[in-house]
Amino acid sequence: MKKLITLFVVMSVRMFSQNYGITNIPAELLKNADVVYRNYEQKSVVNSVSQVDTHFTKVVTIMNKAGDDYAALKIPYDKTNKVSDIKVRTFDALGRLSKTYSKKDFSDYSATEGFELYTEARILYLKIISTTYPYTIELNYDEESSDTAFLNPFFTFYGYNVAIENSSYSFENKSGIKLRSNIKNTDYGKITLQGDDNNFSLSYNKIPAIVEEKYAPNPITLMPRAEFALDNFTLKGKRGDMSNWQNFGKWYNELLEPASKITPEIQQEVNSLNLKGTTEEKVKTIYQYMQNKTRYVFVALGIGGWQPMLAEDVRKKSYGDCKALTNYMRVLLKAAGIPSYYSVIYMDETPKLFDKDFPRMDGNHVILCVPTENGNIWLENTSQRIAYNHLSYRTTDRNVVMVKENTAEIVDTPKSITENNKEVLRIKANISADNNLDVTSRFSYSGGLYDMSMPILSLTPIEQKDALKHRYDNLQFSNIDIQNLVNDRDKAIINFDFNFKAANYSKSLGSDIYFRAIPFIDSDFYLEDSERKLPIEIPFGFTDDYEIEYTIPDNYKFAENPTPAKIDSEFGSFSIEFIPQDKKLLIKRKFMLKKGVFPADKISDYIKFRKQANKIDHTKILITKI
Repeated sequence: MKKLITLFVVMSVRMFSQNYGITNIPAELLKNADVVYRNYEQKSVVNSVSQVDTHFTKVVTIMNKAGDDYAALKIPYDKTNKVSDIKVRTFDALGRLSKTYSKKDFSDYSATEGFELYTEARILYLKIISTTYPYTIELNYDEESSDTAFLNPFFTFYGYNVAIENSSYSFENKSGIKLRSNIKNTDYGKITLQGDDNNFSLSYNKIPAIVEEKYAPNPITLMPRAEFALDNFTLKGKRGDMSNWQNFGKWYNELLEPASKITPEIQQEVNSLNLKGTTEEKVKTIYQYMQNKTRYVFVALGIGGWQPMLAEDVRKKSYGDCKALTNYMRVLLKAAGIPSYYSVIYMDETPKLFDKDFPRMDGNHVILCVPTENGNIWLENTSQRIAYNHLSYRTTDRNVVMVKENTAEIVDTPKSITENNKEVLRIKANISADNNLDVTSRFSYSGGLYDMSMPILSLTPIEQKDALKHRYDNLQFSNIDIQNLVNDRDKAIINFDFNFKAANYSKSLGSDIYFRAIPFIDSDFYLEDSERKLPIEIPFGFTDDYEIEYTIPDNYKFAENPTPAKIDSEFGSFSIEFIPQDKKLLIKRKFMLKKGVFPADKISDYIKFRKQANKIDHTKILITKI
């Protein structure tokens, strides 16, 4: 018996060595890889409208210290998604078993630990620590879920510097309900599909690591992926139909109605506002009242991930998440006789669109649309500061699922217009004989730059000064004063005066002085002209409009008038002109960068455009002593 056990151990070690030894990884997968996914496998069995069982297997080899984040094992669960039979094993570089773990070794945390949130979601967490590399982690567990609204998508990107040896996803559909799949292959890869509509598998194997490249799109949008949906589903015990958007809208409306009652107290709220004027004026009054009254707190209890808390509870407590605050605003408008539509959206830096031909549960945010004779009014309801009828750059240029009484419609949100995303600077600058710069300036931000500038509103005066010092670290500030900071919530513009003194801005050249034409230089653009693999993404288009009026000492004059310049490019445009005015010089500068995704082979052209503009910004102005 002892010999038999010994033989079994030896055979096991050999088997593990064969599977997980570092020498078994194909050589092409080792290049640039901090982590290699040896196997990532999901096997799902859909048993009924309210039961799907999935077995997960994840085997990762951590090649070096840079890959240690992948040694943090996280298993999400909640009341309707139960996990069991958790097994973890670790192996050394030769594939020999090092250690085993089970569920008792995991810590159990709220999924929102440390935040001001209410949720039932939880995470089992285990951090594997190894002092030698490479090492391999094998994780197996089962999940039993009564939620069938969300079937895990099949992604083919797990992170930068991560290679994929084997990845697969299989479905066995025993439910009798139609299971739909939506496979999106791209130029960067193809998913292999085998089987029929109810029993199929997908695989994506032997994929080298992708190296992060600056200004590249999110690789998830570039790589192939697959999504799945059942025509009939269950979410937190509530059944629904998403065979088409119309049926999905009816189901969603059933979620909203119980939370949308106009109580006498809500009606009195609206009556007390004494609404007057046009529909647009009434909407603005109600919206800004709601903003001033409420604050954002996330709530995801029960069906709370999709169903808002009661509008009356929001009125009483003056808080809620995006669902609750949007629905509360909708109910306030309803009490005023103004219809509006709850709209589910995917909010992120890179737009993600709902597929009109593939209804499924998705989205991570909710906004409100108010139709009027003059067009749609769009309301972001989670911010106490954002302007009326203004969507941020993370919710423009995409679509929403707009929930109506008997249907849901896919509707586009407004476009982000480069010319409207504007930074306007009006600067008066005095150059002194001792090389100091004395500036009074007016900053104005609109469009998407309004959103990006909004964090300054929440900073203390000291923090505001530090933020501007950091942004313009090319200047040696000796004194800073920020005044008249105003958030115009009617026009979506942030204005402030920025006055300062800076030492050593100009340089002496004998009795002459020279200085850079543009004092405010953003130095965050840097890109190497290398052998690029990924496209170049300009995710946000904007326009700079600068006017700088320089005044020089009385005993100096401008030596010459610099030559104006103009650049036109597929990426944008740049122009600058120098207008002499006796003892003053007015500089007008405009820079426009277009939003878009450009092929990797355009990298040299893009760098050339940015460097040309940057070089002109550094044009030197020479003044000579009289």
